[in-house]
Amino acid sequence: MSLKALAGQTAIYGISSIVARMLNYLLTPYLTRVLTETQYGVVTAMYALIPFAMVVLTMGLETGYFRFAGMARTGEERRAVFSSAWGAVIVAAALFAGVAGIFTPSIAPFLGYGENPSFVWMVGAIIGLDAASSIPFCRLREEGRAGRFVVLKIVSVGINAALCLFFYSVLPALAAAHGGIFARAWEPSFTPGYVFVANLAASAVTFLLLLPSCRGAWPRLSRRVLRPLLVYSAPLLVSGFAGTANEFIDRLMIEYMMPRAVALSTLGVYGAVVKIGVILPLFVQMYRYSLEPYFLSGFRREEFARVNAIAMKYFIIVSLVLFLGITLFADLFALLLGAAFREGMFILPVVLVSNILSGIVFNLSFWYKQANKTRFGITITVTGLLFTIVFGILLVPSMGYIGAAVTRLICELVMVITSYRLNRKHFPVPYDLRRIGEYALLGAGLFGVGIFTVDWPALLKYPCNGLLCAIFCLYAARREKINIISIVTSIIKRR
Repeated sequence: MSLKALAGQTAIYGISSIVARMLNYLLTPYLTRVLTETQYGVVTAMYALIPFAMVVLTMGLETGYFRFAGMARTGEERRAVFSSAWGAVIVAAALFAGVAGIFTPSIAPFLGYGENPSFVWMVGAIIGLDAASSIPFCRLREEGRAGRFVVLKIVSVGINAALCLFFYSVLPALAAAHGGIFARAWEPSFTPGYVFVANLAASAVTFLLLLPSCRGAWPRLSRRVLRPLLVYSAPLLVSGFAGTANEFIDRLMIEYMMPRAVALSTLGVYGAVVKIGVILPLFVQMYRYSLEPYFLSGFRREEFARVNAIAMKYFIIVSLVLFLGITLFADLFALLLGAAFREGMFILPVVLVSNILSGIVFNLSFWYKQANKTRFGITITVTGLLFTIVFGILLVPSMGYIGAAVTRLICELVMVITSYRLNRKHFPVPYDLRRIGEYALLGAGLFGVGIFTVDWPALLKYPCNGLLCAIFCLYAARREKINIISIVTSIIKRR
C-alpha cells in the first residue's frame, strides 16, 4: 500500500468515525447540563474501570490477530487465527460478566457504590459484551471492510445517544405528567445509572449485529493456533494494562486520593475537560484503525523503517494542526460544557499535549510489534507507570485535576523517551527528528502568540488565531511538498 493510499484509508476511517465519535461526544455538553458535577463524576469513575478490564479480557489478542492474520498464507489459516482469538476472548468475557453479576453485592460496597449495586453488574455486562465484540471488529479492519465497521459503530453510538436523551429529557416529563409505569421507571437516586443502561443496550445490539459478519468462522479453541498467539500477545497484555493505567489511573487517583466530599465533583470537571479535546484522540484512533493492520502485516525491515518514519512525521504535523485549532479557539469549545464544568478549561493544552505524546508512543510501538519483540512494551509502559504512581501521589492530593493532568503529561513524555532509546538500540528507524523538532517549535511559538490574543475582542481575536493556524498549515504543506489534490483524489477513489 502506498503512502497516498494509506492517507486515503486513514481519512476514510477518520471522516466516517468522526460521525460516530461526534455523536458520542455530543453527549458531553448534554450530560454536563442534566447531571451535577458529582453525578458526572460517578459516570467518569465507572468508565475509568472499563479500559483496565478490556485490556485483561482481550489479552493482547487484537494486536496478535493482526500480526498472525497478516502472516497467514491462506484464507483457511486466517480464519483459524480469528476463530481461536475470538474463542479465547469470548470465554474470558463470559467468565468476567458472570463473576461481576454473581459477586455484585460484595464488589459494589468495595467500590463505594453500595447504594447502587446495579451500577456494577451493568458495567460488568458492558465490558463483557464489548470484549466479545473486539475481535470481530478487528476482523472487519483486517479485511478492509471499513464501511461495515463504521456503520456498526454509528449504530451503537446512535442507540446510546438516543436512549440517554430519552432517559434524561423524555422519561422525567412522562413520569410527571402520567405517573404509573413512567414514574416507576424514573428514579432520581438512580440518575447516573441511566447512562449505563443506555450503554448496555447499545453494546448488546452491536454484538448481535456483528454476528453475521463472523459467519463461517465461529469461535473455537485450537491449542495449535492459540499457543503462538498467546506467546506473542502475553507481553502486550502486561504492557497494555500498564499503558491503560498510565492513561486512566489519573481518574482513579482523583476519586480515591482526594477527600470524598470533593473527589467526585473534581473528577466530573476533569472528565468533562478531557472529553473536550475529542478531535485529537479521534485522530489517534483513526490513525490506529488504518495503520495497525498495515504495519503488522508482512514487511521487509528496511521498507517498514522507511514508511514508519514518514508516518510518524505526518502524524505529528496533523496533531499539531489539531492542537492549534483547539487551543486557539478554546473559549468556543468551552461552550460545549455546562457552566459549572468550565473552570477546568485552563488545563486543556496540557491534556492535548499528553494526547499527542500518547499517539507518538503508539507509533513507536510498531517497531517491537513488527520485530516480534513485544516484551519491550512491558519495559516502556511499566516505566511510565512508575512515574505515574510517584507523581500522582505527590501531585493529585494537593493539586486535584491539575496534578492529574501534569502527571499524565510526565508519564507520556517518559514513555516516548524510553521507547525511542530502545528503538535506537534494537531496531533503528530513521525518524526525521530535525524536521519534527522544527514543526514542534513552530507550533509552540504560534500557540505562545495566541496566548496574547485571549482578551482581544472576538472580531479581532478569531481571525488572528485562524491566521496562526493557517501559517502552520501552509508552512507544513510547502515544506513537505504535500499535494492536497492528490490526497483528496485518493480518498474519493477509495469511496
